[in-house]
Amino acid sequence: MVLLQPDPFLNELKSMFERSTETGSVWVTLKRSSLKSKVQRNKMKTAGQTIEYRCLIRATDGKKTISTSVGAKDHQRFQASYATILKAHMTALKKRERKDRKKAAEDKKDSGSKKPKRV
Repeated sequence: MVLLQPDPFLNELKSMFERSTETGSVWVTLKRSSLKSKVQRNKMKTAGQTIEYRCLIRATDGKKTISTSVGAKDHQRFQASYATILKAHMTALKKRERKDRKKAAEDKKDSGSKKPKRV
């Protein structure tokens, strides 16, 4: 697994999506990480030091795996770029069928009317 800087990671993610347009999938996972071992974190806690947590992002297409780590300062900029890439490459999704608003309102009125009870 290759740990890239955020910008090269986004470029590689874009090319990964382009390679898998016809067949295949791309899996992206995000998780909180400090990039330190458990022993190091415990030592930092006992010493009273603060632990800086980062967002670890991994992407794979089954053949190649890439990853990056994003800090809190760069998170919004990275997330905006990541969202743009996702929107551009999710072309296989079907659009939701929406009812006409007038028809929907009429359907509500018809189903909402109460029928008198027979005794």
